[in-house]
Amino acid sequence: RHLIDKKIRYRGIKRLSDSIELKFNKLDIRNKATTAIKKEFGDLEVEERDESGLFYVTARLSERERKAVKKFALEQNITTLRNRVNELGVAEPVIQRQGEDRVVVQLPGVQDTVRAKEILGATATLEFRLAQGSLTDWSEAERSGKVPVGAKLYKETNGSPVLLKRSIIVTGDQVVGAASGIDSQSGTPDVTITLNGKGADRMSKITRDNIGKPMGVVFIEDKYEYKEINGERKRIKKTEQRVINVATIRDQLSKRFHITGLDSTREARDLALLLRAGALRAPMIIIEERTVGPSLGQENINKGFMSVVIGFIAVLIFMVVYYKVFGLIANVALTMNLVLLVAVLSMLQATLTLPGIAGIVLTVGMAVDANVLIFERIREEIRLGNSPQASIFSGYQKAFSTIADANITTLIVAVILFGFGTGPIQGFAVTLSIGILTSMLTAIMGTRAIVNLVYGRKNIKKLAI
Repeated sequence: RHLIDKKIRYRGIKRLSDSIELKFNKLDIRNKATTAIKKEFGDLEVEERDESGLFYVTARLSERERKAVKKFALEQNITTLRNRVNELGVAEPVIQRQGEDRVVVQLPGVQDTVRAKEILGATATLEFRLAQGSLTDWSEAERSGKVPVGAKLYKETNGSPVLLKRSIIVTGDQVVGAASGIDSQSGTPDVTITLNGKGADRMSKITRDNIGKPMGVVFIEDKYEYKEINGERKRIKKTEQRVINVATIRDQLSKRFHITGLDSTREARDLALLLRAGALRAPMIIIEERTVGPSLGQENINKGFMSVVIGFIAVLIFMVVYYKVFGLIANVALTMNLVLLVAVLSMLQATLTLPGIAGIVLTVGMAVDANVLIFERIREEIRLGNSPQASIFSGYQKAFSTIADANITTLIVAVILFGFGTGPIQGFAVTLSIGILTSMLTAIMGTRAIVNLVYGRKNIKKLAI
């Protein structure tokens, strides 16, 4: 395209595995082309050769630029995979780069692994094109095999032929939002599309000038198959292109519109998911797959459960020995806190991984911090000569601000971890946040209620603390 703009004519162009080869009739034209390519595309390595009276130029990316493109493609693919996994609703996913060209994806709790693999590896996108000719022209083009200049023959989902113009109106890269639903008029699945500014402007102009004409939506998907060729297993790329919708333009379209013609609600949901998450920069092939069975999962559960039990019992013993009756009250509150924490996690249907269990263990230790502050304040008030009832009142009142400050700062850190972290970090942040809130509830309100029940409205001389 650059050479055409510069009015440099070449005889032929051929795409090789890692380069592009241009063919010229004259040496001076070849020299002009070489100069123009080097000036415009400084990252290309350009080679010249003469053969059979013709002059050739071969251009390829430099090694440094190839590595940069590869790195960028991998980073963009990781971002796209994260978006797709988030759309799947997987709890605590792990997506990590491994080496120069591999990505490890861990999906805890996924039941439908086949669909997950399809979504992760799909390279589907859309193209919007104006139709050319009528139904008769489409049938004739399929029968004769002669396609008009500037058009391309496609097949609809039902197998019917359709001629679409080669000029593309909008592609899937310009889609910023997509949501699946049911069309109110036909009752069939549809996808509501939202375009970016550039796509909306072009869609608006094209549809304004072509009201009454048909427009087609092309669904493009790259698939890979493995075949035995000369005794060697090779991966073959297969691109499927089909028209999922041909509709007459009734009005000028703009930023938001919807498409129909999808086979099922699942296809509509998957298409909307892929459009929202973005296209993969480079194709992803699953080279290894492992499913962690219940044996390893049970081992993790047993170890995590044992760590919670040991930590829980150690805290219970310490509180009873050091704070006596008030220690027993704190232990009741701690038990209530653990039950509440597990109940909330169950209600949220959280997948409990090892970092999540670590958050629970940490919460068990932190939950009694508030009680320690309150009890020490009560002991201090007693040492100052205050009555037991006045010491209890002052202890809870004066310790509250310190407890609130300590827990709020920890909660802020947990929120930041959830916002900026991924996978296991988010799981740890969730359990820590819930644990902070439940411990505030049980350590302050719960223990105060029990203390009032035991010592309230009684003329006591001494506290067992």
